[in-house]
Amino acid sequence: MDPRHSAQEVLLCDSCETVPLQSHCKLCHINLCVNCVGKHLSDSSIIHNVVPYLHRSSTPTYRKCPKHVGKNCEMFCEKCDIPVCSTCVTSGKHEGHRLSDVLKKLGSKTQNLQKDLEELETRIYPRCEEMAYDVQTEKAELETKYGKLTTAADQQGEILHREITAIVNQRKSDIAEMKNKHLAALNKNTDEVTNRITELRQIIQDLKKILASNEVSLTSTYKSRNSEFRTLPPKVRATFPIFSPPKINKDQLNEMFGSLSALFMNTEHGDTMKSPEAVSSPRGKPFLDEPRLTATIDTGYRPLSVSCLNEIQVWTRGDNEIMKLINLRGKLLTSEQTESGETPQDIAVTRDGDLVFTDYRNKTVNLVKNNQIQTVITLQGWVPLYVCSTVFDDILVTMISDDGKQSKVVRYSGSTEKQTIQFDDQGHPLYSFDFLPKYISENNNLDICVADNKASAVVVVNQSGKLRFRYTGHPFNTEESFDPRGITTDSQSHILTADYYNHRIHILDQDGQFLRYIHNCGLYGPYGLCVDIRDNLFVANGDNKVKIIQYL
Repeated sequence: MDPRHSAQEVLLCDSCETVPLQSHCKLCHINLCVNCVGKHLSDSSIIHNVVPYLHRSSTPTYRKCPKHVGKNCEMFCEKCDIPVCSTCVTSGKHEGHRLSDVLKKLGSKTQNLQKDLEELETRIYPRCEEMAYDVQTEKAELETKYGKLTTAADQQGEILHREITAIVNQRKSDIAEMKNKHLAALNKNTDEVTNRITELRQIIQDLKKILASNEVSLTSTYKSRNSEFRTLPPKVRATFPIFSPPKINKDQLNEMFGSLSALFMNTEHGDTMKSPEAVSSPRGKPFLDEPRLTATIDTGYRPLSVSCLNEIQVWTRGDNEIMKLINLRGKLLTSEQTESGETPQDIAVTRDGDLVFTDYRNKTVNLVKNNQIQTVITLQGWVPLYVCSTVFDDILVTMISDDGKQSKVVRYSGSTEKQTIQFDDQGHPLYSFDFLPKYISENNNLDICVADNKASAVVVVNQSGKLRFRYTGHPFNTEESFDPRGITTDSQSHILTADYYNHRIHILDQDGQFLRYIHNCGLYGPYGLCVDIRDNLFVANGDNKVKIIQYL
């Protein structure tokens, strides 16, 4: 039996254990006599809540020691984080542990509980309810919002259908008009020939009558008209019209129809989720509505070639013998100089990150490895021009003969010549004969793309050297000349070429179909091009800067 209880059930103070209790502290869950209440309230570190004993709540079970019957827990073990009685302490299990007054500890914990309860009731729970309401509201709006998108797509489809129908009807009207004109000309021709035949029949009959009559007067007065009829009426000759529909470009159709932005969802934790369709689609990366300039690098000279070492470092060559490796802030990281003192004709970076450059004067192709220049290829009778590194770590070089009468592309593995590309299937030269730019790049499908400036064309052959196509500028923009310089390809097998005098970049698909221009971003006399692994476009610009442009 609890020693504080007598036969008459007299309850004693938990503090002094001698005087009957009268009050109860709800915060500390302790029963107090009149004398101990003042002492208990003197602890100003805790805001106590002392009430008459009859208004108390039930005494918590954790005040009684669960291991020692009849013992109250008067202390709190900080290390074990549990209330303990005097017997627990003397048992040795809590030796060396820091002990504190259980009433203060439990009072502090009770205060924390009250604070947690208040936060849960006044802040956290209402926010959850508000979030649940917002989610339900957004769910209710899904049909309306996406319904509007679907309606907009239908309306755009109807507009395009009407436009296409109008074009079809116009073409059919043109065809009917040409047919009527053709038919009218043939009918006129028919009438002329019919009249001639009628007249001839009459003349023939008249001549037969004269011959049959033997009349001297008719015979002597006859005058021949054969000379009039030897020349037949002119026959209508017409070439039937030909309908030549262009190849339908799905990307252009998609662009014409209109784009749909990706679904982005920002969570309360700051995470961003992107719809799978936006991350990867059958067509790959979509074009931005407008290409944007992301950085401008000052090179210190007019850059003519750029080649990305990685997404933050790029090699450049300009109008002197120095080749510079710079970062995106324009800081010079290292430089190399041609041994001949001549301006390098072109530069490229291999898959291993080594620099390759062509030396016009020495007729060499050189490799910079570990800051040492190695001559890899020395030509006889030919001058190396432009160079690129392939996916299989070969080197492709455009070159021209010493006399300027032949040009070709040669593939090298190390110093070994593996392939020569010079003529098409009819034996005609693929490339022009001159020392003007012939930048070169390999596409993802292993096509070899050359920007032939003299020919005003991008010449593309397959891996075997067979001509696939020539691109000579926008098919519907014939008023401006095409002035190709630098060329590069991206992860989507797009072909990008710099149009120097028109201050823009042409983007083609891998089959040579024009897709779009990049003609903003401060382009002026764009020259060399390259893209990094993230498809950022680096442009050697005519203002001594390298422009970095995002277009996908």
